[in-house]
Amino acid sequence: MSLGTRLYTWRNGELVGEDEFGNRYYREKKVASVRDAKRWVLYKGEPEASKVPPQWHRWLHKTTDEVPSKNAPVRPWQKPHLPNLTGTELAYRPPGHALAGNHRDKATGDYEAWTPEN
Repeated sequence: MSLGTRLYTWRNGELVGEDEFGNRYYREKKVASVRDAKRWVLYKGEPEASKVPPQWHRWLHKTTDEVPSKNAPVRPWQKPHLPNLTGTELAYRPPGHALAGNHRDKATGDYEAWTPEN
């Protein structure tokens, strides 16, 4: 993060919370209404917007004024939040991809090529 961002956060920011990735969330201190306050995040590590979990995304975009809690109930159907893994070693690579061994299974013979009728 830049020096300007650090100074702005130090002078005008109030720490609201931190997520499981270590990102820290701030809002503007001296504002008449909490709803009107600017909100921002200081990322831990590389600044990547997909690192923001859904509940913090709601708060940042003023969909809710409720600050997410670390003790929020976890739904059984919810998967843990993952940032976008494109370009990393953990990115999805389908069979046949050059970086996944470059080997695909042979075709099964169930494909019929389409030919236009004259």
